[in-house]
Amino acid sequence: MRRALLALALLAPIAAKADFPDRPITIVLPYAPGSASDSYGRALGEHMTRMMGQPVVLMNRDGGSGVVGMRFVAQSAPDGYTLGLTPVTPVVVQPHMVRNLGIGPESFQPVCGTNENVLGVLVRADSPIRNLNDLVEEGRKRSLTYGSPGPNSLPQLGVFRIQRATGVEFNHIPFRGDPPHLNELLAGRLDFSAAVVASASGLIDADRLRLIAVFSARRHPDYPNVPTAREQGIDAQQLSQVGIYAPRGTPEPVMALLEEACRTGTEDETFRRVAATRKVPVNFMSRADFTAMVNSEYEAYGRILRELGVQPE
Repeated sequence: MRRALLALALLAPIAAKADFPDRPITIVLPYAPGSASDSYGRALGEHMTRMMGQPVVLMNRDGGSGVVGMRFVAQSAPDGYTLGLTPVTPVVVQPHMVRNLGIGPESFQPVCGTNENVLGVLVRADSPIRNLNDLVEEGRKRSLTYGSPGPNSLPQLGVFRIQRATGVEFNHIPFRGDPPHLNELLAGRLDFSAAVVASASGLIDADRLRLIAVFSARRHPDYPNVPTAREQGIDAQQLSQVGIYAPRGTPEPVMALLEEACRTGTEDETFRRVAATRKVPVNFMSRADFTAMVNSEYEAYGRILRELGVQPE
């Protein structure tokens, strides 16, 4: 309680200067309902509601691996009342992969980083495939199909890296978000899936799916026995930082207020409990650090995708 009062005292002069907010705020989740972002986004929204005295409402607006929702954010008035909570995919990856996309880093002002979406490769629990080398060897024998949360999504790009590193081709079937393709995997209509680990954590813990690798730089803290792709000898690292974005042109006082609400939100006990329950590693990044990372990642993906031979469609 004391920390909340202190945070409110710090925010008061900023709020007074900005005269913000005086009506509800919408946070767009640009992926299908049912993913981990629904849970931690809701917890973050509830904290921001308490901090700013106005309802913060979450809205799913999926399609195009996050592009549809984030284009909606970019085209909204730059007043702080419409924000996007997303991995970096639609901001730094998709502009290199889709011609005339209409959005990119220049379309947004990053507010803060919230967490890392650790990405991984999953198979059914009864699958004989137990690691990435097993997967590659099976892929040399027959055509394997896999699902991902969308075309050009970061999980798909992780599998693309496996293909480039090993020379094995897999048959990609994109879906809208993680839940649909994980259900298809459970039903036996896919050989494996590339997904946000948090989206599959309940199925992993129930021994219905098996996590065989993560694309992160380090092992997932909740699944320390699962090696990274690089630890398994396959150079397929694929990071996914999640954060909040405002439309370009949002006033500085509003940005400062949103950043502080986000920072205290990632420290909030409820948010951290939800993140821990959904197995989402919290990774707060300040506005300055997150902005620098977004710009750096955009430049890096331009080089990486050219090296991988990916051509914009």
